[in-house]
Amino acid sequence: MSIMKVHAAIARALSDNGVETLFGLIGDANLYMVDSFIRDCGGRFISSANEAGATLMGLGYTNVSGRLGVVSVTHGAAVTNTLTALVHGVKARVPMLLLCGDTPVEDRENFQNTGQRDHILATGAGFEQLRSPRTIAEDVATCFRRALTERRPIALNIPVEFQWDDTEYEARPYRAPHTRGLVPESEDLDNAIGIIAAARRPVVLAGRGAIDAEARAALIRLAERLEAPLATTLQAKDLFRGEPFDLGICGTLSQPVAVDTLIEADCIIGFGASINPYTLSRGAFQKGKRFVQVDSDPAQIGRYMTPDAGVVGDAALTADLFRNWLDEAEIPGAGARDQALADRLETASPWEGLRTPDASERIDMPRVVQRLEQAFPRDRVLVTDGGRFLTEPWKNLRVPDPRQFVITLAFGSIGLGMGHAIGAALARPNVPVLHVTGDGGFVLGGLAEFNTAVRHKLDIVTIICNDGAYGAEHIQFRNKNMDPALSMFEWPDFAKVADALGGQGFTVETFADLERALAAIETRDRPILIDLKLDPDAMPELP
Repeated sequence: MSIMKVHAAIARALSDNGVETLFGLIGDANLYMVDSFIRDCGGRFISSANEAGATLMGLGYTNVSGRLGVVSVTHGAAVTNTLTALVHGVKARVPMLLLCGDTPVEDRENFQNTGQRDHILATGAGFEQLRSPRTIAEDVATCFRRALTERRPIALNIPVEFQWDDTEYEARPYRAPHTRGLVPESEDLDNAIGIIAAARRPVVLAGRGAIDAEARAALIRLAERLEAPLATTLQAKDLFRGEPFDLGICGTLSQPVAVDTLIEADCIIGFGASINPYTLSRGAFQKGKRFVQVDSDPAQIGRYMTPDAGVVGDAALTADLFRNWLDEAEIPGAGARDQALADRLETASPWEGLRTPDASERIDMPRVVQRLEQAFPRDRVLVTDGGRFLTEPWKNLRVPDPRQFVITLAFGSIGLGMGHAIGAALARPNVPVLHVTGDGGFVLGGLAEFNTAVRHKLDIVTIICNDGAYGAEHIQFRNKNMDPALSMFEWPDFAKVADALGGQGFTVETFADLERALAAIETRDRPILIDLKLDPDAMPELP
C-alpha cells in the first residue's frame, strides 16, 4: 500500500493493468495524470489534435493489437467530441476505455459543465463513476472487465477536484478469466451434427470471432475432414490465405469462382460470423441451403437470420467436436474439394481482363489497386475509411492476418480512418499502415490527425481516392438524372497540404505519376499522402 496523489494513482492503475500506450488530449482535468503516466510509469502518450481522433486511435489500437485501447480526455466539449467515435465503437463491438475528466460537482455554473453520463450512455457505451479516491484501483479494474466482457467502450468519469487529494493505493488489476472451456452439449449440437453429416456441398465459413490461430487451425481440420472449401466474412479477410481451397470473401465482394461455389453449396457452417445480409450477398447465397451458426456469444446467433442449428461454443473446440463426431459415426467426406474447383481456384486472378496501362493514361481504381497490391510491403496493416471507392481495396488488397485489416464503417460514417490508422501504427510499430480514404473523409476526419502521425513519426501511407465529390450523394443525383454539383467540391491541393503538415505529398493523375509516388514509398522516412485524382463518373459500384 502506497500513499500518493489521486492523479498518480490513476496513472499507476493503468500501468498495473498493462497499459503502455495512452491516447488523448490534455486539459485541466487530466494533464497531471498523463504527466504521471509518462514520468512515473514509463508510459507513452500519443497526443491527438482532437478528442474524436484520440478515441478512434484507441479503437484502432484494440482492433489490431487485441489489447485494450485507453484514451484520456478532459471535460465538457472534450467529452462531447468523442461521441461519434463511441457510437462506432459500440456498433463495431470494440472494447476501449475512455477516461473522462469532469467539472467540480460544487461548481454548478462552470461553463464546461454538461451531462457527461447522459451523453455517453446515449451512444450505447458503458459508464462508470470514480466513486472516491480510495476506490481507484477497483474502479479502473471494473472498467477493464466491462470493456473486455461487454465488447464495447466504457467511460470512467473522474471529478477534477480529486486530482491533488492524497489516497492509499494498492494494485488490484483485472485478471481476465479463461473462457475457452465452453463446449456445447445440447439438442442444438445434435441437430448441427446431423445437418453437417447430411451435407453434400458444405462450406466452412469463418468470421471475426474465429480469427485466432487455434480457431483457424481447427476450421482447416474440419474443412479437410468434410472435404469442403473454406471462406471468410469481410471482417475475417485473408484468414485462410494460402490454403488450397480458400474461396476468399463470402458475400457481395466474392470473386466469380467463389460466387459459383457458394450458390451451389447446400450447407454453410459459420464460426464467429454474424451471417448478415452482406455475407449472404443480399439473399443470393441463402437460397437452398441449411445453416449452422457457431458463436461463443449467444446474442450473435440468429441476429440477422435464423440458422437451422445455432450452437453456443468456442470456435476451435466446437469445430474439433464436430470432426470427432463425424469420425465416430464414420461419415464419409462430402467430396466438395474436387479437381475442377482446385483448377479454377489455381487459375483465378482478381486482375483478369485488366490491361497494362500506358504511362500517360489517366488512373482508374482497379489498376491503381493492382499496383498498390504489388508495390506496398506485404506485411502491412490495411485501414479503410468510408466511401464509394471501397469495392476494389476490400476485394483486392491483401493482408497477412485479419487483425491487420480494419474497417471503420460500423456507424456508416466517413472520416474515421486516420484515427484508426494511428492506433494501428502504435499497435504494430514495425509494420507499415496503408490508410485508404476518400477526399471527403480525409477533410472531415483525417486532415488534423495527419499532423499527429507526423509528430509521432508513424509509418503511415495515406491514399486519398479523390473524385472531388461526396460519392454516395453524387450517385443519388446521377441516378435521378439530376445535376450533382451540390455534391462536388474544389478541395485544396492535398499534396501541398501534406508537405505543409510535415509529411510528403504526391498528386497522381496518370500512371506515370503513380509510379513516382510508389517509388517514394520504398524510401519513406515520414508519413506519405498520395492524392489520386479520379473521375467521379467512373468510380466502381458500391459493394
